[in-house]
Amino acid sequence: MAYQNLISEIKEGILYLTINREKALNALNKETLTELAEAIAFAGKTNEVRGVILTGAGEKAFVAGADIKEFSDYSGKQGEELAQKGQDAVFNAIENSPKPFIAAINGFALGGGLELAMACHMRIASDHAKLGLPEVTLGLIPGYGGTQRLTQLVGKGKAIELITTAGMVSAVDAEKIGLVNYVVPQTDLISKAEEILNIIKQRAPLAVAAAIKSVVSSINDVNGYQTEISEFGKCFETEDFKEGVSAFVEKRKPVFTGN
Repeated sequence: MAYQNLISEIKEGILYLTINREKALNALNKETLTELAEAIAFAGKTNEVRGVILTGAGEKAFVAGADIKEFSDYSGKQGEELAQKGQDAVFNAIENSPKPFIAAINGFALGGGLELAMACHMRIASDHAKLGLPEVTLGLIPGYGGTQRLTQLVGKGKAIELITTAGMVSAVDAEKIGLVNYVVPQTDLISKAEEILNIIKQRAPLAVAAAIKSVVSSINDVNGYQTEISEFGKCFETEDFKEGVSAFVEKRKPVFTGN
């Protein structure tokens, strides 16, 4: 896959996606969002990809926000369309992907950057990272799911505080409030994400996808329990279920094929 604003590479079942606009602090412009949408769709339908690590180029920023110049003169209708398109093609697409996405936050994750990280299923931050949603300083609010996902992760009170004050939190504080899973030194950032995905790679791929779908459904659907029940039932029809049970009985490691 050749992109202008992304570096994309598959190694040992992991798709590494790096937003490569270091001079612009990896800000999300239209072209970058379009390329991200393509890469997310590719990951979801490609069996070779078992998980995705998403990060930013350099050590200053994961993504320092959206490219404000692109929508500074938008009307209300255009703004609504911008948010809808971005959420559908990128942010919701990540959250609803059957493949686990890990955001490796290597610096500033602000505005659309933090929204991108929150759309991922897990987040790991370098110890110098700073996170925040500063949109109200521009007379805006987060438009790529930030008000919803931050509330889901840290609770209503803390979400309202962070959004309305536009304050940044350190990586350590982000871990304390549940915004990130782990904080590690910059040099260990990618290896920590790899460590998690290498464990997930040993599990049944269809079951992993079903688990992600069910967890996301607990937040986004009226009856997440029913989604879980349905996905649980579907697992019984897979070859991986038969293999898992056989391996358990025979006291050996299972060999899953994703079927």
